[in-house]
Amino acid sequence: MTAVTEGDAAPVPATAPDPPDGTARRSSIGAARWAVRGASLAGALVLWHLLTAADVRLWVRFDRFPGPVEVADEFGRQLRQGQFYADVAQSLVRILSGFGLAAVVGVAVGVLVARSRWASDLLQPLFEVARPIPAIALVPVAILLFPANEQGIVFITFTAAFFPVLVSTRHAVRALPDTWEDAVRTLGGGRARVLFQVVLPGVLPGVFGGLSVGMGVAWICVISAEMISGDFGVGYRTWQAYTIVDYPGVLVGMITIGLLGQLTSGAVELAGRRATRWLPGREGGAR
Repeated sequence: MTAVTEGDAAPVPATAPDPPDGTARRSSIGAARWAVRGASLAGALVLWHLLTAADVRLWVRFDRFPGPVEVADEFGRQLRQGQFYADVAQSLVRILSGFGLAAVVGVAVGVLVARSRWASDLLQPLFEVARPIPAIALVPVAILLFPANEQGIVFITFTAAFFPVLVSTRHAVRALPDTWEDAVRTLGGGRARVLFQVVLPGVLPGVFGGLSVGMGVAWICVISAEMISGDFGVGYRTWQAYTIVDYPGVLVGMITIGLLGQLTSGAVELAGRRATRWLPGREGGAR
């Protein structure tokens, strides 16, 4: 048997290179995406300025359209006035009140309709008849039903957000695998345990999809209601600017509405990502 000398020892394999830093890669991708988004907005502003500065008149007319500089000046003027913040606060109170009620009632009724055959037979025909009616068409009904404009606007906002939440919740409950409920019942779980440990967690992705859609529809309707029957709010102020031919003020109102809508929709989507982190493939969740 031949002895193994020091020189005959097998070479030690080189250490494998470390994998690339995933965090740094995600950060660079995120920075690139934000750069693209910023470039998109900047490009739109530049195009807007060029079209209005050159008084372009093709199939659309920009010769009387206010430019970004005029709108920025008007925006700065309004930011120095307390009325602007009062209107924003009032619109936010209306949207959050109506949307909050729609979220709670829409999820509860959606689960009830999907889980109970009797509730579905009783309520589903009513919902399907009322769902195609535009919420803004309910303004005369709101005026007749509610003594104050404020209550009517919240009612219209609630109606606008209710149906997207209801429909998404109903479909999400019916799409749950039956094996999930069967497993809990096999282990001795009752109705309450199935509801809180299977149904509600399982429908969260669908529910937040409906909430995101509902928030956008709610903003459309609350602004329209403020324009028709409001006494204050961003929608009312925007319409008032139009009636006195203050077109920079109109665009300031439109931009304000867009920013508020983006803020609230982003908050809903963020809450949805936090609530569904346990889903496979989600950051911080199971893999």
